[in-house]
Amino acid sequence: MKKIVLFDLDGTLIDSTEAILESFYHSLDMLNHTHELDDAAIKALIGHPLDVMFTRLGCETDKIDAHVSAYKEHYRIISRAKTFLLPYSIEAIEEASKEARLGIVTTKTAHYSRELMEHFGLMHYFEVLIGHENVQNHKPHPDPIHKALEEMNHLSEDVWMIGDTRLDLEASQRAGIDAVGVLSGYDNFEQLSTFNFIIKDNSLEAVRYIIKEGIK
Repeated sequence: MKKIVLFDLDGTLIDSTEAILESFYHSLDMLNHTHELDDAAIKALIGHPLDVMFTRLGCETDKIDAHVSAYKEHYRIISRAKTFLLPYSIEAIEEASKEARLGIVTTKTAHYSRELMEHFGLMHYFEVLIGHENVQNHKPHPDPIHKALEEMNHLSEDVWMIGDTRLDLEASQRAGIDAVGVLSGYDNFEQLSTFNFIIKDNSLEAVRYIIKEGIK
């Protein structure tokens, strides 16, 4: 019985930092947000849903939906040109696909995420992609993982998540599955060490650990 490996996207397989930052600043400018923000403040929140990010960045409550809408409109235009595969992502996906069934669990919009992975020629490796609009509760809630496993009709208990933030690891812990944290994204070693999971430098190292050393 094959393992199941679920991948996060941003900071795990792809780098869309430039597109995210540009889209945030575009939204903030469009709606005349007056508080000064820098890249670090935005990047510290990547992985959370957009409405949560805008709220924590100090945007007015009655403008959150408008901020999200302006962000998405701009992101849709620039995302392909300003999103890149992280090093070793292709190798990680290819090696994982030989030994496991694959899925994607992200807080990004599923529609845009699917378009990106199709753009990179990698979507066919994945049985399922669960994004923001597919669940009511988002990481660190376990619902996105449960939804992915439900759609995959999984019979195996050997399920793993690979992600770059505490949100991924907490969701895995709450879903009762194993996980490997990676340092290719937005949380550092100290932050990921909050959870008692293995930490690797990138997704390829994570896959190799899961396949060769993470055997139960």
